[in-house]
Amino acid sequence: MDIKLCVFLSFALLSLGIAAANDLLLVTVATDHNDGLRRYLRSARINDLNVQVFGLGEKWQGGDMTGQGGGHKINILKKELEKYKDQEDLIIMFTDSYDVVLTAGKDEIIEKFRKFDARVVFSAEGFCWPDKSLYDQYPEVKINEKRFLCSGGFIGYAPEIYSIISHTAVDNTDDDQLYYTNIFLDKTLREKWSIKLDKKSELFINLHGALGDIMLKFKGDHSFLYNVKTGTVPIVIHGNGPIKPEFNRLANYLADGWTPSSGCVTCGEETISLDGLLEDDYPTIMMGIFVERPTPFLRELFKHVAALDYPKSKISVFMHNTVERHQQELKTFLLEVGQEYESLRVINPMDEVTEADARNSAIDDCIKMACQYFLNIDGDVHVENSNAIKLLMRQNRSVIAPMISRHGKAWSNFWGGLSSTGFYARSEDYMDIVNRDRVGLWNVPYMGGMYLIQAHVLPSIQGGFASSEGFDADMALCATLRDKGVFMFVTNRDWYGHLINTDDVDIKRKHPELYQIFNNPLDWERRYIHENYSQSLAPDSVIEQPCPDVFYFPIMTEMFCDEIVEEMEYYGGWSGGKNNDPRLAGGYENVPTDDIHMTQVNLQDDWLEFLRLYVANLATRVFPGYHSNPPRAILNFIVKYNPERQRELRPHHDSSTFTINIALNTPHVDYEGGGCRFIRYNCSIIETRKGWMAMHPGRLTHYHEGLQIKSGTRYIFVSFVDP
Repeated sequence: MDIKLCVFLSFALLSLGIAAANDLLLVTVATDHNDGLRRYLRSARINDLNVQVFGLGEKWQGGDMTGQGGGHKINILKKELEKYKDQEDLIIMFTDSYDVVLTAGKDEIIEKFRKFDARVVFSAEGFCWPDKSLYDQYPEVKINEKRFLCSGGFIGYAPEIYSIISHTAVDNTDDDQLYYTNIFLDKTLREKWSIKLDKKSELFINLHGALGDIMLKFKGDHSFLYNVKTGTVPIVIHGNGPIKPEFNRLANYLADGWTPSSGCVTCGEETISLDGLLEDDYPTIMMGIFVERPTPFLRELFKHVAALDYPKSKISVFMHNTVERHQQELKTFLLEVGQEYESLRVINPMDEVTEADARNSAIDDCIKMACQYFLNIDGDVHVENSNAIKLLMRQNRSVIAPMISRHGKAWSNFWGGLSSTGFYARSEDYMDIVNRDRVGLWNVPYMGGMYLIQAHVLPSIQGGFASSEGFDADMALCATLRDKGVFMFVTNRDWYGHLINTDDVDIKRKHPELYQIFNNPLDWERRYIHENYSQSLAPDSVIEQPCPDVFYFPIMTEMFCDEIVEEMEYYGGWSGGKNNDPRLAGGYENVPTDDIHMTQVNLQDDWLEFLRLYVANLATRVFPGYHSNPPRAILNFIVKYNPERQRELRPHHDSSTFTINIALNTPHVDYEGGGCRFIRYNCSIIETRKGWMAMHPGRLTHYHEGLQIKSGTRYIFVSFVDP
């Protein structure tokens, strides 16, 4: 007979309550079609196992399963399995489903079961639960074997299975494990029904208390667990008890979900596409933007949000800002693109709404508006991939976040593990995921910053941002999702952007971003370093020389020039160009300027870092044979020239090996006159360019003076390097 016909007839007979000889019926009880069940069914499908799911749609009456309970499972099984009770050759395997993954198929299951030479085999664990007083009644076992019965999985012939589950009446709220335990500990019943425990985890492994026993292994495109203590390869992997986060991590790989040879197989499953949709048919989104603390480079965040490739007419915006100084950046964003969105709701600092309340309100609004997705973007997330929304939707997961980290750091928006108190723990694959050495879709216990939630999840997390356990709002949400059995996925299949470091932001400053070269070097560079800076480093580049041995480079953006000038004027501590100068070691300046030293505004270390990163290599480029990195610079200062305070500067040598002089504003626009004359060469630089840097030797050769300014105010940034 054709094998396909045999399989068809086998399934047909099972559906009628008639089993083929030595057939396997895999069953589970699940009242909710949640993420855990979907994962379980996938693992069965991968291994060509047909599953009958009992109880779907019923109201669960077996307790919350954090303590004793589960009797409802027995009663559901009793009702559904009665039709098989007389089929002597039918093998029935029951497993839990929400926290179970299967790693092999029917033939291997039956083969391993037969080796027990038993009619029924229950899984085993290392804990005597729920009644510890029964400890001594269990038969002794050998070292490394598990002694105690676990109800999460069992396998046996149909008549014995049905006799066990129908032995006595069970209330729905009774404990199923205690029910089976009492039967097993009754020697007469144990022998009558030939019941054994899977002490070596041949078929079943219960991971609570056994994580140290197992090793994740791969063979080609197959993934499995190996029990290093018993030398077995269990098939039913049960993440029972409080170790769910670690089980979920392992389940990312099991059932061949991810292997080194095949990569992420699950990434291509159950996906959706928006290709070809008309704009009116796009799903509706509630986009919540939350600025909960002083955050540098916020204007760049709004630029990225505005650039997201998704119809703004299908997005409603909910904004919460708690920082008064950020109001202008929010207003600018709303004025530029706010009218393009479907609707806007803005909660400002003066409204005094807490973060948790604001986030809960955004979820409530999304539900009321019947939106199809909720998209969260925090103020520290720079989402630079304009396709981010479509990419996240494509994966079709209940909750999904893009993997985003701080530039060059291991700090990211997800946790790979969870401590016993609900806080961060590093998983063994965390760095591989952050560094994208392993690319895929990862079930994690915590994600934040940016994430997309499908609408069906929203009612279950209403109020979920509030916590009575001392959790932050995002931790509270993740705890709620875990409690509800909703999986949180992080994808690193694509590059999405980076996180801003919001630590140590000095909001007393006019422009706090100027102080971020250490905490946020990438963003500092993007905002402040001239777009053509790197051209000067090319070996074949021609460097301008407006005067002999005076080299001219584009180095700073106009934004830097404007902001550093505003920062100095905001500080206001100009020296007045006096000879007596308490800021200097000797207290006297021979050629004084009206200036502010970087030490006065706490920018000295930042500017030395700038010299190290951006100036030292230019000096090496134009002064062959000279190399000093990091360069030393005691004096780094901004000079202010205007007719009322200081018009000019008499001829002098600089106390430096070389000097840099950056023009911070524009002649004929901001001032008239001014410039620098190198006396030995009778060469002047008058038509300076904003953001460009002149670099020239200091001592001996380049005796120079500051030319008289006629009107307006001229600003320059000067550093005496390697004095």
